[in-house]
Amino acid sequence: MSLPTPPSAYLLLRELPHLAQIWTGRWRKPRVPEGVDKTTPKPPVMIIPGLMSNDASAALLRSTLSVSGHPAYGAKLGLLTGVRTDLFERAEAQLAKINSRHEEKVVLIGWSLGGLYSRVLAQRHPERVAMVMTLGSPFSGSRTANNAWRVYNALNDHSVEEPPLTDDPSIKPPMHTVAVWSKSDGVIAPECARGTPSERDVEIEIETRHFKFASDRHSIDRVIQILGEQLSCVS
Repeated sequence: MSLPTPPSAYLLLRELPHLAQIWTGRWRKPRVPEGVDKTTPKPPVMIIPGLMSNDASAALLRSTLSVSGHPAYGAKLGLLTGVRTDLFERAEAQLAKINSRHEEKVVLIGWSLGGLYSRVLAQRHPERVAMVMTLGSPFSGSRTANNAWRVYNALNDHSVEEPPLTDDPSIKPPMHTVAVWSKSDGVIAPECARGTPSERDVEIEIETRHFKFASDRHSIDRVIQILGEQLSCVS
């Protein structure tokens, strides 16, 4: 079996036109996805963004979750430049705050690098997490089978292969874990975002680009539909 390699330059270039979508989400009006009953009580959700992003990057996903009945929160980490102990501690504090406010377990949704944070948070705090969903996150296999590792290494005082947290994000958290991935992803190798059967409970392919997972209306609708389906399976 061949080892996964980064997506092609062609796929990466096709990501670029969608960069603008990431930063306009806060000004776009959310809508309830088709088939979603917004009146049904739903668990709170905490969304962790990707490399070189902050909570504003997933603003449309967050607001769409809110109008769909999920109390939705950002991670409050500021600009996420890599894996850092202080940022992880802030993520832990935000998770604890949401858990305490709603007195129920929280769904973690991690986009790209945010998925690694989500999986490790769930490993460490299973008593606070209802489910983990990753969106195009490289939690499996080689840490360099992507088109972001050079940027990561340039931004940090450690390499992508030697982060300051020793937790292994490929280990499946002890609750329902869903890996959402795309074969059109121009940043992360699909194999790394899909994972192996022992690393997640469910893997679901959607047709989208890496930069569209949490910023494109069609992709967001599909993510929320998947969330509802998976929650109904484990409730």
